[in-house]
Amino acid sequence: MKTDAALGIAVNKHLESQGLHTPMAHPIDSPYLTGEHDAIKMAAIESRMEAVMKELGLDLTDDSLVDTPKRIAKMFVQEIFSGLKTDTFPKVTTVENKMDYRDLIIEKCTVKSVCEHHFVYFGTAHNTDELGCWIAYIPNKKVLGLSKLNRITNYFARRPQIQERLTGQIAEALKFILETDDVAVVMRAQHFCVLTRGVEDADSNTTTSALHGRFMNEPDLRGELMALVNKG
Repeated sequence: MKTDAALGIAVNKHLESQGLHTPMAHPIDSPYLTGEHDAIKMAAIESRMEAVMKELGLDLTDDSLVDTPKRIAKMFVQEIFSGLKTDTFPKVTTVENKMDYRDLIIEKCTVKSVCEHHFVYFGTAHNTDELGCWIAYIPNKKVLGLSKLNRITNYFARRPQIQERLTGQIAEALKFILETDDVAVVMRAQHFCVLTRGVEDADSNTTTSALHGRFMNEPDLRGELMALVNKG
């Protein structure tokens, strides 16, 4: 996947100005938030995971467990939390709205993220019309390549998250990139911290929305969007 580090810094700084940036211990433009520090991070996480597993009483000499700390470290840094790095932001292709398209564009994306409270999965746990992330916008001067909606969603999902912030980050990033307020994001997801621990409600799901511009101000347009979402 092609990436754009400069846009990643710009988008994350914009989110910070809106109070939507993921809490970080380093400035957004810090080199630590890039891939050049992956090896240092993975070595530190591997060491700490070894300690955690030993405290749980596991035998790290067993051939099934011996490489688990290393696998977890790589997974955290280069896979499921890769969205914490600015240089993994996807290259975004926009085209001029020469056709003067002024109607609704909506796409449904899958969501795969990790709850920042318990570090367990949340998102679209199985193939169903009821779960997903619906992204809608009305073009102004720019139209976005459709796959970029999925890639932007995936970028922000690949970090420890709460669903409310994730929904807002996707919407605000698209407003920034598309230079329009007419953006809406509706997300419906399952949380394994609810399904597998605590209340253990296997039928629970959570819906969040971020409505801006005309989606907030025009009831008919908002109704059209929600009708499409509820139809899956």
